[in-house]
Amino acid sequence: MGIFEFAANAGAKLLGRDEETAAVDARNRNMIFGNKLLRHVTALGLQVTDLKIEFTDGTATVTGKATDQATRERVVLAIGNTEGVSRVNDQMTVGMPEPEAKLYTVKKGDSLSKIAKEYYGDPQKYPVIFDANKPMLKDANLIYPGQVLRIPALPK
Repeated sequence: MGIFEFAANAGAKLLGRDEETAAVDARNRNMIFGNKLLRHVTALGLQVTDLKIEFTDGTATVTGKATDQATRERVVLAIGNTEGVSRVNDQMTVGMPEPEAKLYTVKKGDSLSKIAKEYYGDPQKYPVIFDANKPMLKDANLIYPGQVLRIPALPK
């Protein structure tokens, strides 16, 4: 898929300003954060064989083999929608290739129904977007500016 840009100051907070990172140099901090990103993605239950994530100064490089395109995109978004990550370099392969979903960056005042109206012409189609972004989204009403969402084609 390539390189994707994200808002580094938005998203899940995996790395605090605690003793764990305060006394380490940048190289070790990057390694700690890369490991936390790996645990975060693994905990979501996304099916990727040989998943590896390296983090260097805002950029996360992810490798492995995703079961399908939707899983690949969810992994990229789970990583990118994390505070401290400004870019994701996606080097994954896919077991079952299919068309890529569109990506949308949430703006102030957005809701899933508003986004669904823009992309599908029908605000009642918001569950398609919500389902496409599980397990990262747990509540359809909890999205935030700067968050990047998958917008898949409507099922036929």
